[in-house]
This record gives sequence, structure tokens and C-alpha cells, in this order.
Amino acid sequence: ARLAHGGPRQPRSPRGLVLVPTRELARQVAEVLAPLGRRLGVRVTTVYGGAPMGRQIEQLARGVDIVVATPGRLIDLIGRGAASLAQIEIAVVDEADHMADLGFMPAVTQLLDATPRDGQRLLFSATLDRDVDRLVTAYLTDPAPHAVAPVTEPGVAADHQVFVLPASDKVEIAAEIAGRPDRTLFFVRTKHGADRLAKQLTRAGIEAGAIHGDLSQNQRQRALDGFAAGYPRVLVATDVAARGLHIDDVGLVVHFDPPNDHKDYLHRSGRTGRAGATGTVLALVDPAQAREVARLQEA
Repeated sequence: ARLAHGGPRQPRSPRGLVLVPTRELARQVAEVLAPLGRRLGVRVTTVYGGAPMGRQIEQLARGVDIVVATPGRLIDLIGRGAASLAQIEIAVVDEADHMADLGFMPAVTQLLDATPRDGQRLLFSATLDRDVDRLVTAYLTDPAPHAVAPVTEPGVAADHQVFVLPASDKVEIAAEIAGRPDRTLFFVRTKHGADRLAKQLTRAGIEAGAIHGDLSQNQRQRALDGFAAGYPRVLVATDVAARGLHIDDVGLVVHFDPPNDHKDYLHRSGRTGRAGATGTVLALVDPAQAREVARLQEA
């Protein structure tokens, strides 16, 4: 709404920037913003790796108001002279704590350094900690925190359960759970583990897709689109799908492998019980992992 009242659109110089960690989140953010922007005459485009660079250069050259980008591809385009952040009035870092993790921090700071210092900066996430304080200190002036819900009540819309069982029984139990009529999202730790579990479930008669970072953008998008449309009803994912993504009517999230920490548990679990809906979160835990998972849930 604020950008709608700005000056004329400049080639290669957007006035709004949204930085996100994954291609899927870039697409989803843009899909939400674009129809709102059309009503206001605000043009939105996406910039991310795994997609043709030429089309992105062409869109920027035509002039856009808001660019939704993953950091690496945007840095590439700036290096080629195809984009400039000199006119940015509002910069948003989505999943800010995740973007502030070691791997993303240099790229995020490089991009924020390229925006005018007197612009507005917004940091969004369901959990704001880790290195996010470094971004706050360096890039925000007199920042105001806003919380949608008390941070002491995460996951209130979901029922959290734990099944303790031998590791040898996990696939069989997972297949039985996956046979339910609603959408089920399984989380595993590794890319190989995602492919393996999806194949094991399919062999057991439960059609399942997989999504992880080694797939092409088209493969990842097909898996997400199919799951969102209801076929297959089961998706096996690494943590690439744990943050930000919204898919309607995910009734059950299953931690097939325990997450790395309590924050990953919270973000994975947050794919169900969204926007006022209820859901169930289930952890499949072998006895050796039971204490670790109890600590994650307590945290």
C-alpha cells in the first residue's frame, strides 16, 4: 500500500525487497502479494536460483516495484548490472533468524548494505533468536517488536504426541499412519532419507512424493503442487519445507527423524494447525532418542 503511492517505476530498481531462504517460499510470498499488488498497480516479481536467469533479467529491466528473492541469485543479478537496490524503500527479511544463520549472514548483510540506510527494515519469523540480534543492531534504528501471539504459547492449535517404538518398526508404522484419508507431511533429516521413505511408502501401497534440496526447481514445485492439490496425499520432506510454507489442510505432521533442535521442531510442527485450524504432530521415536525428544518438546 505504501509503495503504491510512490514515484514512477524505474528499470532494474525495485522499491520493495523481500528476502527469503528458499525458492518455494519466494514463489509463495509472490503468489500472495501479486493479486494485492495488481489492485494497487504494484508489480511483483521473483528472483531465485534454479530458474532461467534471462527471464528474471527481462522482468527487472521492464521495471518492478517489489522483488521477492533468495540472496544468492539476487547477488548474481546485481553483479551483472541487472538489478540495483539503490531505490529500496522497504526491505523485509523473512525467516530472519534462519537467514541470520552462519550460511546466510554474509549474503544478507551484503544485500542490506546495498539498500539506502534511511529505508524501513522489517524482520519476520515465528522465532526471532540466534544471530538475528546482529541484524537488529546493525540495520534497524529504534526497532519496535510486534508479536502476533504470546511466545509462551507455541503450537496451541496442534495436539503433540510421541510414539516410542523400535527403529525396525518405524517404516511399517509410518505406512499405516500414511494410509489415512487426509494430507500427511513427514519430516526426515537427510535428502537420501526423504527419497528412501517416499519409495518405501509407495511400495507399501501409499503413494508419496518427496521434496529436498537436491531436486530441480520443477521437481520440487511439482511435489508441492501435487501435495497441495491432494495427490499424492503424503509428502516426505527435509527441513527445506519446514519454514514458512503454507499448504491448506495438513492434518498431521510426522517427525520420522527427530529435528536438530527445538526451533526446527517448532517450525516443522507449524505446518499443521495453521490459521485457526487444528492438527496433530507426531514424533516416531526409538527408545534411545526418547530423552532427546522430550528435551526438544520441553524447550
